[in-house]
Amino acid sequence: MIVMGADHAGWSMKEFLKEKLQEEGYTIVDKGTDSEESVDSHDYAVTVGEEVAAAQDKLGILICGTGIGMSMSANKVNGIRASLVSDLFSAQMTREHNAANILCLGARVIANQMAWEITKVWLASEPLGGKYANRVTKIMDYEKTRT
Repeated sequence: MIVMGADHAGWSMKEFLKEKLQEEGYTIVDKGTDSEESVDSHDYAVTVGEEVAAAQDKLGILICGTGIGMSMSANKVNGIRASLVSDLFSAQMTREHNAANILCLGARVIANQMAWEITKVWLASEPLGGKYANRVTKIMDYEKTRT
């Protein structure tokens, strides 16, 4: 299951990716927004982040103009490892080495087709475990100590 969210700048790309993902058989939970009317990206990042963090079988995709605001806000949610990606290599590495559970994209930075290619690579990649799992554990353990 993939939980998706976008602000007004990312709405069109979200709709494009949602359709592509559904065609591929993915179940999508769309947390909004539903138009290009101006909204605050933080609200959608936190909503998607909380849902992904609550269930290990869910991944998330967040889209705003640059992807920066979404990644910053989503990473404030305990249990989230959101990664801003704009190339195929990083899409693979962020899943394999960092077990990213939310993909962040910038609709004003990359084209829809590139976003689709990134999404496919990201979803096809799996966390490698081993030394990488130890690194992810360190990240998550540190997060638990913050107040």
